[in-house]
Amino acid sequence: MRTSKTLILPLLGMLMTAALGAVPKPKDTPILFSDDANIYYFPPYPMTRESWSRARRVIAKAEHLEKGSNPRFVVTSLSPEVWEARALYEELYCARGEMENRIKEQLSLFADRTSTAWLRSNQVRLYFSSVAYLLMEALRRLGLAGTELARAQCDTLRWKLLKIGAQIRVTVRKVWISLAEGYAYAGLFAQVWTQLRALPLRC
Repeated sequence: MRTSKTLILPLLGMLMTAALGAVPKPKDTPILFSDDANIYYFPPYPMTRESWSRARRVIAKAEHLEKGSNPRFVVTSLSPEVWEARALYEELYCARGEMENRIKEQLSLFADRTSTAWLRSNQVRLYFSSVAYLLMEALRRLGLAGTELARAQCDTLRWKLLKIGAQIRVTVRKVWISLAEGYAYAGLFAQVWTQLRALPLRC
């Protein structure tokens, strides 16, 4: 049995070259499908390390981004009858990566600050971080819909929309928030405020 490194990498190299557009796509390479002119997927091959107890499917994707090549490999025991290559990569594997991104987002909201000596106090900190994440997700889904930050991460929203300098004046009938004249996202801030105010109140 040939190892995945000796068998896959040469084939992926040809596909990476084809994806870059340097040479025509190899005719003898079994392309499963192509998303567009720059991304090629090819069928999985049952090849893994010889030290493994059995062969596994290896799904590879050849892709070129603005910053360079972006090859990806997924080793799986799932059969092609259950998950074909593209669906397994985009729907199953990428969903796992998206889940990890959500965990990282909660860490940016100080979920890792569990340094007290008591379990309950650490648990309360995690509760606060979880509630903060839910509020940020609601802000993203309701207030930022259709804006440039609609898919921004929580840390980006903190720095651009929340952690900003402003002067707050409270009068009998209104609360005035005066942003700095140099605030680059004043228009976006006003748009988010307008969209949130337009939402119906729920009791």
